[in-house]
Amino acid sequence: MGSLSDSIAPGAAAVARQPERRILFLDAYDSFTNNIVSLLKDALGALVKVHVLHMDLRTLDSDPSPPWTRDEFLARLACFDAVVCGPGPGSPLRDADVGAFKLLWDLPRARAIPVLGICLGFQSLVEHFGGRIRRLRRGLHGMVREIDHVRDPPADIFDGVPRFKATLYHSLCADVGQDDVAEEQWREERWTSPADTPDLLPLAWTLEPSDEEGVPDERILMAVRHASRPLWGVQYHPESVCTDAAAHGVIKNWFHQALKWNEATRREVDRSVDFADSLDPSNHKLPGRDLTGDVEQCRWWKDMQTGLATRGVRPRYSCRTIKLPDGVDTAEVAEVLGLGGTDTIILDSSSTISGDPLARNSILALDVEHALRLEYRVGDGHVLLRQPATALRGEETQKIRLSDGQHDPWTPWQVMSEYWRLRRTPEDDEPSSTFKGGFMGFVTYEMGLSTLSPGLVSTDRGHDRPDICMAWVSKSIVLDHQAGLAHIQCLTTPETNDTWIGDVVDTLQNSEAWLNPGYTSSPPKPRQPNEELLQQVREGKGKLRFSIPNSSRYDNDVSKCQDAIRDGESYELCLTAQTTMTRPSGNDTPHHLRHGADVKSAAQHGTPWQIFRTLRARQPAPFGSFIRLGAATLISSSPERFLSHDARGLCSMRPMKGTVRKSAEVSTLTAAEKILHVPKEEAENLMIVDLVRHDLYGVCGAGSVSVPDLLRVEEYATVFQMITVVNGQLPAPAASPRRADTANATTTTGLDVLAAALPPGSMTGAPKKRSCEILRGIEPGERSVYAGVVGYLGANGQGDWSVTIRTMFRWDDERDEHAGTEVWRIGAGGAVTTLSTPEGETDEMFTKLCGPLGVFKDVA
Repeated sequence: MGSLSDSIAPGAAAVARQPERRILFLDAYDSFTNNIVSLLKDALGALVKVHVLHMDLRTLDSDPSPPWTRDEFLARLACFDAVVCGPGPGSPLRDADVGAFKLLWDLPRARAIPVLGICLGFQSLVEHFGGRIRRLRRGLHGMVREIDHVRDPPADIFDGVPRFKATLYHSLCADVGQDDVAEEQWREERWTSPADTPDLLPLAWTLEPSDEEGVPDERILMAVRHASRPLWGVQYHPESVCTDAAAHGVIKNWFHQALKWNEATRREVDRSVDFADSLDPSNHKLPGRDLTGDVEQCRWWKDMQTGLATRGVRPRYSCRTIKLPDGVDTAEVAEVLGLGGTDTIILDSSSTISGDPLARNSILALDVEHALRLEYRVGDGHVLLRQPATALRGEETQKIRLSDGQHDPWTPWQVMSEYWRLRRTPEDDEPSSTFKGGFMGFVTYEMGLSTLSPGLVSTDRGHDRPDICMAWVSKSIVLDHQAGLAHIQCLTTPETNDTWIGDVVDTLQNSEAWLNPGYTSSPPKPRQPNEELLQQVREGKGKLRFSIPNSSRYDNDVSKCQDAIRDGESYELCLTAQTTMTRPSGNDTPHHLRHGADVKSAAQHGTPWQIFRTLRARQPAPFGSFIRLGAATLISSSPERFLSHDARGLCSMRPMKGTVRKSAEVSTLTAAEKILHVPKEEAENLMIVDLVRHDLYGVCGAGSVSVPDLLRVEEYATVFQMITVVNGQLPAPAASPRRADTANATTTTGLDVLAAALPPGSMTGAPKKRSCEILRGIEPGERSVYAGVVGYLGANGQGDWSVTIRTMFRWDDERDEHAGTEVWRIGAGGAVTTLSTPEGETDEMFTKLCGPLGVFKDVA
């Protein structure tokens, strides 16, 4: 048999003669869908278009058309060459989980359409034609196994395909009576139709070794075809990054068989009706209905033509670069410039001291207390622009109304995108600092939930805290630690100037830090052993009151997660818990801004700046931060980059899963690798990697995502972590056919990726939507800024966002003025899989908690 690429796309002349091929993909709200769609397009060639529809017949967010009715679905099947029923959470026995899959199995043979079921789709096919669905002895989410497929002719969709390994994501399996076959008969009978399911022909199996003596290996069905209809299914995931490329030949063979069926049965495909190619990048600007019509008629767009939204557009970039003396770090520069007492944003690469290649730049925003802020709270009907008061005028605000009625949850991102676009600086030959000015701030975990699963976040949460809080920073300093340079820079407009740059340069170069570099504060206090720290915290002595997670309850929550995983509801659940710390409130002015007797009181009350100073010394990290913005104070030593992107659209995500704490027994990278390169830890990381690939494909388009670094172990101050790097390339800009300076411009940016990928997959599990819904029912309260992101979207188009972990945070509305107290919080957790143990997960949670907890106890 010739390859499918030979048969349908061999060359330009032949392509012109071949009809467009169409596949309908039924998505069961899975987090790997886009990976499969991209594989279909890559394997089958440019002539194949794949239209994605949810299995409940709802259209995608990027598709403006209404949901399909049952009758429309059945009629529109005539417009497609074949259908793929994808993977997803849940059970094939539950109609709400498989939806329209069952309509395909019920089609009479005369109206049959070729179908490939994958994972859940495979199980639905087998169950419909007589198979049973049962739990595996042990879930296999993220496990890689060898697939033993039929090889003797006719090998069907496995024709010419060598043996391969593939990733599995299932805890339920199809039972066609395989356990009733005697061992001596298995080798021959495994390829024959079972008596209980005569319509199904097995095509592939895998054997899962038994852990118990005397218990046979578990026979797991991996692929079938229907005996008389064009229906096939595979249990494994052909799209996973750890599935061998040889498995892609099965996809080619399946589509070849599908086209042969259509030809043999004279099934005509109606190509007169057009359907979107769902992974075409032109369909993936910020999702939402507003941009599909005339944007100039949208309420939010009209509001942005007046008031604060119109100030400071089209700025000019100015910069002066000076040498950064050896030994001068971010905190010292901040103190020289008097930062940390009021609104402050610092993105801190403190791990540069250890030669961390990721810790290249630190960014200090200046004059933040006067910077315009963009704020949005989930459920509000507006985005708020806030210009803080100055000595000459009071605070100004402007509400950007989102819609006349029920607003699209993506609209706040569109407002932010439009505000940024009007202030974007052109690419030029100025010094290549990472950040030249633009948005800096934070996004909460709940903001990501609001777009992932609309309605999951209540509009009545008992507070008015923003879920997006961004300052438009015009004045900043970028410290390039590797080059030893400091870029003092600003964005100016006709109403402003850059003369202040010279004043800042003079202040820095005449400071003690510049003149006598290398001075530092006293070394940080050694870390207290975790067990000793937790014991002291539980005893609750002194002025601080701690409420830390209860071990038994957390164990129980881990068990709840594993029950959901065993039931097929999720592959992995990233469970977290929060610790609260209540202390007497006091003066937050840091030591370097106090004078005389006031300095003594600073030593008695650990200020946020002191906490930050100690945290960065004890746990240096490439993505640390100190943020005081509005009512929020956030102090982080995050080791995890969520998303970075350059001005030309190269995006990089860096999921981090798999942790082991440093100890006498695990003190080297080699020792950590032996512990982390095991199935459980690799599976945790792999599941998030495949999820992140899905997120990037959804915006970058098919064929635009790669994984240059898979399952690498890295060393940090107190732990070793496993990371993977996933890159995506955004499509080249395309100007609007009408006006290039309106929001109709079709440029896709890093902000599109950020909005589509939240909340971070490393903090949710997979599939993301169902996992977040399950976690919402297990975890009490909000995660808030924890598990969200911190970072920037630069005016030059670059951006960098970190996952908000290893973090302490405080909201001003939790101050009790009568009692004179304030509340701080720390979140910690880990990924629960089928191989987890409650004791192991609880220990990991406390390991992550104890770093920031010990800092707070010692300083506050």
